[in-house]
Amino acid sequence: RAVECPSGAVPPALLSGRQVCRLLVVVIPGEGPRIAGGCLFWAAAGSVLSVVGIAVGSSACFWLARALGVPFVRALFDERKVARLRDIAGSTRSRIVFFLLFVIPGIPKDILCYVAGLSAMRFWSFFVVSLFGRLPGIVGSAVMGDAAAGRRWLLAGIVAGAALVLFAAGFLLRERIARWLERLSRRDTSTPDRE
Repeated sequence: RAVECPSGAVPPALLSGRQVCRLLVVVIPGEGPRIAGGCLFWAAAGSVLSVVGIAVGSSACFWLARALGVPFVRALFDERKVARLRDIAGSTRSRIVFFLLFVIPGIPKDILCYVAGLSAMRFWSFFVVSLFGRLPGIVGSAVMGDAAAGRRWLLAGIVAGAALVLFAAGFLLRERIARWLERLSRRDTSTPDRE
């Protein structure tokens, strides 16, 4: 490729491990490593490595919340946000709503993993929903990194521009989206969340 990336110096396990840490340590930003994965390992391999790291990290968050309970999650996140998401997670439509929350850019994903662990949602349902909901963003970031490393600036610019617009829309409309998803989730109720 036109721009040399030292992929030999950065083992694939480091990229996946970085994604795990990003979910467990909520202050670490997550977009950069996915783009770097595309730069260092090309789009396909970078996507796979990010998926592996995110899958492990999401699972760890889920099981930590399930093991340590509500006080632990409230210590990490704003109590009102936790309560709001727990209401959604208690709905029979929780899988659909959580999938949409994972798909929409600009909505924090780490809190979703922890709150799912507090809910009655089964692990494998959560795992599939979180993985497939995140997949478009993961692949888009890896394609952006791959295109930039190969000096395919038009493709990199198109993907970056689309990602920026979607992120801004998700961030700016997050309250409106959250209210709509809450209305969707309230149509049915399910088993109460675990305490």
